[in-house]
Amino acid sequence: MIYPNNSYGLIDRFCAKHPRFGIPNLMLYLVVGQAAVFLLDLFFSGLLSLYWLPLYRTPLFQGQLWRLVTFLFIPSNRTNPFFLLLSCYFYYWIGSMLEREWGTAKFSLFYLSGVVLSILSGLLLGYSSIYYVNLSIFLVIATLYGEMQVLLFFVVPIKMKWLALIDVGLILVDVINFARDGIWVYALLPLASFVNYFIFTWPFWSTKLGLARRRHSPKVVQFKKAQKQQERAGQHYRHKCAVCGLTDLDDPDMEFRYCSRCDGYHCYCAEHINRHVHIHQEE
Repeated sequence: MIYPNNSYGLIDRFCAKHPRFGIPNLMLYLVVGQAAVFLLDLFFSGLLSLYWLPLYRTPLFQGQLWRLVTFLFIPSNRTNPFFLLLSCYFYYWIGSMLEREWGTAKFSLFYLSGVVLSILSGLLLGYSSIYYVNLSIFLVIATLYGEMQVLLFFVVPIKMKWLALIDVGLILVDVINFARDGIWVYALLPLASFVNYFIFTWPFWSTKLGLARRRHSPKVVQFKKAQKQQERAGQHYRHKCAVCGLTDLDDPDMEFRYCSRCDGYHCYCAEHINRHVHIHQEE
């Protein structure tokens, strides 16, 4: 039997046990910070974004540790306020959408892991930016809501999945050029973001690639038989969520249900009964 949700079980389990982890409305703070840096740059001739705030390896090793945080607030566009406003609005929109979909804890963990990978890449490259971390948010949204349409240049309707494919294609061209020129190290930033993306979206792709065969016809679940199977296994709890591991002993008020679309008897808490990858036996 294949358990596709094992690949992300640790992440969801951590988020379920630490629901207060993370920063609510994280993207709001980030875009407001970028707007503030843009305004301050007007009085400092752009020195903040160019010299004082970016993540440069040499000054970082000289003790300028604030760069580990301040590089998050470098504006995506340092010259045109109109395009900066569009960028801030877009990333706030997709970031808030993903936070509502995943929850504050999981979204914050996703962003934090992307930042950590960018910092590690920057230590090797000598410089790092937040561009690919923000791009990975867009790729996740395009994965989950690929059929959603946006207006390109405010005129042309285009689906998110096609925009994502264009972005991925451009990134792959960059990576190929780096490899051709013998400077593989410069591919670390985009590759690190792809690694972070696949870690958090693996359940979706495992289903898409056929690692978990979905059957769409519901079947009758014998709830008494499922409960007896758990009791015979010598478990001290009656119900345990197959995704996050929460039991009725951990939260007596939590409602647990068995999924009728999974093969066998798999129990889920109210949080994951409608948000899990269905488990099926190989034929």
